[in-house]
Amino acid sequence: MKSQKRIADYGIHIGCMKRGVLNAITDVAGVRVGHCTLDDGNIKTGVTAVIPHEGNMFQEKLFAACHVINGFGKSVGLIQIEELGTLETPIILTNTLSTGTATEALVRYMLKENLDIGKETGTVNPVVCECNDGFLNDIRGLHIREEHVLQALANVGTEFEEGSVGAGRGMSCYQLKGGIGTASRLVEIDNSTFTIGVLVLSNFGEKGDFVVDGHKVGKSIVSLEQPQEDQGSIIVVIATDIPMTERQLKRLCRRSSVGITRTGAYIGNGSGEIAIAFTTSNRFAHYEKAPVCPIGIFNENHINLAFRAVVEATEEAVLNSMICAETTKGRDGNVRHSLKEYASFLYTLIDNSKH
Repeated sequence: MKSQKRIADYGIHIGCMKRGVLNAITDVAGVRVGHCTLDDGNIKTGVTAVIPHEGNMFQEKLFAACHVINGFGKSVGLIQIEELGTLETPIILTNTLSTGTATEALVRYMLKENLDIGKETGTVNPVVCECNDGFLNDIRGLHIREEHVLQALANVGTEFEEGSVGAGRGMSCYQLKGGIGTASRLVEIDNSTFTIGVLVLSNFGEKGDFVVDGHKVGKSIVSLEQPQEDQGSIIVVIATDIPMTERQLKRLCRRSSVGITRTGAYIGNGSGEIAIAFTTSNRFAHYEKAPVCPIGIFNENHINLAFRAVVEATEEAVLNSMICAETTKGRDGNVRHSLKEYASFLYTLIDNSKH
């Protein structure tokens, strides 16, 4: 998107399912994404906002689920999602030490939009997730401010940049440059077509393990710095318009781990992998009066199609986060090189696979 060259433009087509028009999480109607990027010397960080629908999130909650694949993380709001199965705010992504700032900013955003919160009704459950961008970013400087979160929320749209932008500005993936990536898949059943979209914040993996569409690329890429232990993270946000319960959404979350490992990760001890999924179809009104509320439930005789869609979209989103990212020199001269520097190698890889 935004005229960026993505992994499919290099002749690498992940999986077999059809993609959405934008091949992005925003192919799910109503979902929008925005960034605020901080890029000044040793400051390489930012904020990414995902707004799940165009209405009032607090008044019109979505069914949601989360899954902690490996819990080395400092996320906010997952406990209530786990307990109630609903999402009532946008999802904010940023760096680890800015989680608190982002949480307060999101709460203020919700208070402004909902004058009843904390007065006529209860409080609000902000959802903030993080990865550690400290290799490239002066993370100790605590550079994220409330206005940066609000800018990301104000900048949302259906088309957005990937790679070294927003929360992804300082992130690393397989010891190359990582960041924001997205992809989508269409789930076609009889005469109905549904969409599953994925957005990732990638910051994980060891270079030697890196795999592209089943090919062990990492072993062939010349090392540009000393190998390091995998101590990163990845946040996976899954959106769909399929009517699902929170239990079914959790099953989607679990399958995102397959997409992650298909790119070569073994999910190390110090790596935080967290997935959040929501559906725009099943909604719950905050002031609902009816004692029984009808909801849609997906026929699980077809759920393997949804599982495959999540796996393919997650794998491709990780690769897009890398191929769209720019080579970055950050804190103390630390460098992460872009996967684009190996474009000729990728072309050779594809050509050889055809013979």
